[in-house]
Amino acid sequence: MRKTSVVALTLISLLLVGTTVLFFSKYRKSVANYVQLKADDESTQLRYGRALNEIATIQDSLNAIVLGGEAVQSLHLSSQPEAQLPGTLHEQVLTRIAMLKGAIERTKERIQELDVRLKKNGVRIVGLERMIAGLRRSVSEKEDRIAQLTTQVDTLQTRVTGLSVAVEDKQQEIVQKQQELATVFYTMGSKKQLMNSGVVEAKGGVLGFGKTLKPSGRFQETAFTPLDTDQENVIRIPSDKVRVLSAQPLTSYVLQAVGKDLVELRIVDAKEFRKVKQVVILMT
Repeated sequence: MRKTSVVALTLISLLLVGTTVLFFSKYRKSVANYVQLKADDESTQLRYGRALNEIATIQDSLNAIVLGGEAVQSLHLSSQPEAQLPGTLHEQVLTRIAMLKGAIERTKERIQELDVRLKKNGVRIVGLERMIAGLRRSVSEKEDRIAQLTTQVDTLQTRVTGLSVAVEDKQQEIVQKQQELATVFYTMGSKKQLMNSGVVEAKGGVLGFGKTLKPSGRFQETAFTPLDTDQENVIRIPSDKVRVLSAQPLTSYVLQAVGKDLVELRIVDAKEFRKVKQVVILMT
């Protein structure tokens, strides 16, 4: 009887020890699992925080790319030096667009790297995935806008080129008109020479006497010399006696002897002088 009780007590003791060991082992495993889970959670929280910071940085980069309706501005990141843009407006706009494209490409690469890193680390959080999807949508929208701006720039450049040609043609036309307005045509000679060329004719008088030489009004191009009064204001006449037969206002010019057998007609009021286009000078 005593032997049976001892054996039973021994078995019960062994059973209790085994149970205790089993529970202790499970406890140690649970503690280890808890420590691991806590470490994993802290690591996940750290990666999550880093991911949020990087997403915020990428979003700031996207927000820094401002695409206006008619203008293009690029707000550079602090790590990028201010670029020296080329001279012409068209080149400046193309350079700005190229800078925007470069910024977009760098942003896409950062988003892709972030996505791959999160997947590799096993971070599958719906909120982060939505944020990354939002970043990709924002990048796509800005790429579309840059494409539109590029098309607009090309169209505007074509229009500017056409307008430049039109402006040049108009300026040339204005110059030609001004030159036409400023140009007079003069001729000089003796009475016989002027009459023979048909530039002057004798009018008035009585019975053939007392006729006065007057410009005939007939313009023969070969008999006249053009003078741009915007560029020149002096006509040199190889004679000691000179008379202007045409109807230029007397206050618009002066006659000055400057040497033997040499007189200068000096224009003092070009606007008035050129109201009469043909200048007829009689050398006597």
